[in-house]
Amino acid sequence: MHLEYMNPFRNFSFNFILFILLISCLDSTAQMPGMMRGMQNIGRSGSAMGGGGDSISFEKRNFAADSVNVQFKYLDTSKYLTFDSSISDFYKRVPLKPWLVNIGYNGNPTKSILFNPMRGIGWDAGFHTLDPFAFTLPETRFMNTTKAYTELGYLVGSKAEQQVSILHTQNISPDWNAVAQYRLITAPGTFNSQNSSHNNIRINSDFTSKNRRYHAYLVLLSNALQSAENGGIQSLQYLMNENPAYNDRFNIPTNLAPSVYSSRNFFKVNLLTGNRYTEKTSLFRQQYDFGKKDSLVTDSSVVKYFLPRLRLEHTIESGNSEYKFMDVQSFGAQAFYATNYAIQQLPDTVLFLMNMKSLKNDFSIIQFPDAKNLLQYFKAGASFLHYRMQSGGLEDSYSNLLLHGEYRNLTRNKKWDMLLYGEFITAGRDLGNYSLKAHLDRSLGEKLGTLQLGFENANRSPSYIYAHSTAFPIQYKKNLSNENVSNLFATLHLKKIKSIVQFNYFLFSNYTYLKSYMQVDQYTPVFQVVRASLSKEIKIYRNFKWTTDVYLQSIIGNAPIHLPSFFTRNRIGYEGKPFRNLQLASGVEIRYHSAYFADGYSPLSGQFFYQTTEKITNRPDVHLYNNFRIRSFTGFVRLENLNTAANKYGFGFKNNNLAAPFYPTPGLVFRVGIFWNFVN
Repeated sequence: MHLEYMNPFRNFSFNFILFILLISCLDSTAQMPGMMRGMQNIGRSGSAMGGGGDSISFEKRNFAADSVNVQFKYLDTSKYLTFDSSISDFYKRVPLKPWLVNIGYNGNPTKSILFNPMRGIGWDAGFHTLDPFAFTLPETRFMNTTKAYTELGYLVGSKAEQQVSILHTQNISPDWNAVAQYRLITAPGTFNSQNSSHNNIRINSDFTSKNRRYHAYLVLLSNALQSAENGGIQSLQYLMNENPAYNDRFNIPTNLAPSVYSSRNFFKVNLLTGNRYTEKTSLFRQQYDFGKKDSLVTDSSVVKYFLPRLRLEHTIESGNSEYKFMDVQSFGAQAFYATNYAIQQLPDTVLFLMNMKSLKNDFSIIQFPDAKNLLQYFKAGASFLHYRMQSGGLEDSYSNLLLHGEYRNLTRNKKWDMLLYGEFITAGRDLGNYSLKAHLDRSLGEKLGTLQLGFENANRSPSYIYAHSTAFPIQYKKNLSNENVSNLFATLHLKKIKSIVQFNYFLFSNYTYLKSYMQVDQYTPVFQVVRASLSKEIKIYRNFKWTTDVYLQSIIGNAPIHLPSFFTRNRIGYEGKPFRNLQLASGVEIRYHSAYFADGYSPLSGQFFYQTTEKITNRPDVHLYNNFRIRSFTGFVRLENLNTAANKYGFGFKNNNLAAPFYPTPGLVFRVGIFWNFVN
């Protein structure tokens, strides 16, 4: 029963068939020639926080053209963007980013080594270690394309790692687009019980009526994230042990999950001990505009458009999430459970479960002072939010009332871009939660670049599992104070010298954290975190470049947070076009962070915790890469973790770095990825 439930290939087959059926239902014959939207962005709305529209554009887009023109924007933004076709950075193609460390292999729990506290208000369950592998609402792209467009991706790596991705979009009519996206990430891992399998599905669509007054947005999301847990290796001595059996890292004893029951079989990546998080989210937004009609007469046609002055917006969003830890092979791990979780009598199956349902109902009014500049607007609205939690026989439900307001203005000369945003919970259990944002962007000219200044402040309730009783083995604390975090930042983009300089100043009070596997604590004094970063591209000789990212961060105060004070990532190599249709990026990538007391990891609750006994001192990560692009075909070839080479007890890649205490990173990893886009 458990094996069938945890089999990722069963889910893969069902989801893949569902995805293909969805694409086949889209009528490709609907890509009919016809008059393009003369003012293509009028009515295709959004804002920095939800609402607004785009500036007036008289560009015509020809749906009957042979070439494809794909544009996209996010749900709560206004500006239409195009795909990034650069090939120099492999991390733009995978969820795992260079500043994230994971406790084993791709797909396992992650944590950022850069300080970036949560600032969302209201309900938060508290399970975030698998967030990078999920599809989310904010990153949903609403597209507009002149032809049906498909992108296929496949990445394969050592130990049968794979990533499959499919994206398809097409306009059913010039004002109605649909997007379907699927992604599978799966890997058995290097060490015992590190297998992971993540399935993501996203379907979204947007529609604008012919009279330009009505707009609708639909998003359907499904994430099934599962990662095995091994509790870390039993001793670091095994990493350089002379026993040749340990050259295969799979044989090193771990605190959980006896390796005799584990498997690396590509078609049998069963999860017997680990965490499984499932999330299903749906959103439907409708907008109706009041304004006036107008038209533009050109040499060949008359383009009709609509100038809105007042917009009514309604959004309904529902979510259903389940967070589960399960261990069906707990025998042999009695000491680990007893020492770290005070569980003396182990059942045949260790199971902790929490289910959360949410409903959000929002109504907003948007007013445009200048009908010809839809990037200047005022927005005000109210949201009713309801939550219901069930966990191990415990039930809890409550509601919040949230008010929000926003002012946005991008001047017609596009030199100034201002955002003022605030949201406040005025009734409910989370009364007093608020979030404020003030951003100011200034264009310094095409050659020089841009300057962004900003201030953000949030007062938020601690995550639910820290403040309320659940089935998970966490000693929660009642009456925790609200966390308060401020961020003052400045970012300078210097195009001429290809540099980005950024400064962040964080001010934090009532920091809530885990101080052990189970114990919750709160650090109430105010403390500060300062971070400065520089991204720079340096020309070495002709097409040989050095791209460097450098981060410096420091904690002022005695807060229970450990961060590396220095982190850098560098790519040194060739970037250019040796042949007409070949774009090439080839070289060496080096990453390094200074020594620090990395957080420990609690597998039963999926949480990182503060510790002061094990200091992590790693060698720089060294990778070789060869990326290329031939027209619509892109390839990535990588040889990672060359730094793990060692000659002790025979040559091998066994000098592993550590991501957390007793959690080594892999040895040598070989990855090949191909991505192909085409017009249907």
